[in-house]
Amino acid sequence: MPQCRGWLGANLPDCEWIPVASNAEAARMAADGQLDAALAGAFAADMYGLDVLAADVHDRTNAVTRFVVVAPPGPLPARTGSDRTSLAAFIAVDHPGALLEILTEFAVRGINLTTIQSRPTGNRLGQYYFFIDCEGHVDDARVGEALMGLRRVCADVRFLGSYARCDGASTHVRPGTSDAEFAEAAAWLGRLRFGRP
Repeated sequence: MPQCRGWLGANLPDCEWIPVASNAEAARMAADGQLDAALAGAFAADMYGLDVLAADVHDRTNAVTRFVVVAPPGPLPARTGSDRTSLAAFIAVDHPGALLEILTEFAVRGINLTTIQSRPTGNRLGQYYFFIDCEGHVDDARVGEALMGLRRVCADVRFLGSYARCDGASTHVRPGTSDAEFAEAAAWLGRLRFGRP
């Protein structure tokens, strides 16, 4: 409903708006006669035997809704060069700079964050976790190293998955952060450790 508040105010100013758990639930309730109408996708009309009273009900024509499919762990999809990775990072102890420690793991590896949201854990006051989306695949050296860094500074890191971006845009890899450059740096360090610079 927040995405349609302007439209509702302009077109149905005298109606009572009742929030429910989901658009599908609103459609079901309208089909059962519990509501006069529902804000839902057109597919709900077919599913629940309803009529579409108004199409394109929204305040912003370019707004999008993100849906996430959650499943038990399984094989990762192969990297495509147009990937995103999602994770949840739990702060061990809330302190000044805790978020900076998390962000640094991505910044020093040239990884672009596309989403970062703070959420309370619900365990106690002042305890938070961050939901993070970043460009790249866990198989990319820079993303894998960032996850290892987070594992060292966070109480817990939950890897939610790596997957192809829906827009198909290529991931920008900053100079110095490609897999080949990470491999060359690791080889250099190996030579140093064995006395062969």
